Amino acid sequence: MSDGAAPTSGKAARAWIDGASRGNPGEAGFGVVFEANGEPEEIAGFLGRTTNNVAEYAALLAALTHARRLGIARLTLYSDSELLVRQLSGHYRVKAAHLVPLYLQVLKLRRGIPGLTVRHVPREQNRAADALANRAIDQRLPVPEWLEL
Repeated sequence: MSDGAAPTSGKAARAWIDGASRGNPGEAGFGVVFEANGEPEEIAGFLGRTTNNVAEYAALLAALTHARRLGIARLTLYSDSELLVRQLSGHYRVKAAHLVPLYLQVLKLRRGIPGLTVRHVPREQNRAADALANRAIDQRLPVPEWLEL
């Protein structure tokens, strides 16, 4: 399906997202465990030197972009980043200038997913995405070609 795939009412998915930075800023990566039709898929990438919040937004953008590529209409996202979840819910403003362009990309992508839910979870419930983000750093995993950051 193309990036502009129209969502269908029956397509649903879940995604656990996390970003990691060794130092802030430091070497960073993101990880997404995306589950559609009961099949988990791992998406990850090494971001070079950046902040943890940028890495968290990269994970979010990867999950939203992948959902749009698959034509997902209902997506539940799980994140252990309280800042990210509160910014998406409108409880916190995006004040950091370097995050504003990423936030605007998120707003554009989320319009194409009418059933988007974002939930804050404890770190213990997000271990797979965290491990994937750290593996992206350790192994310098390339960012997927379809992902624009």
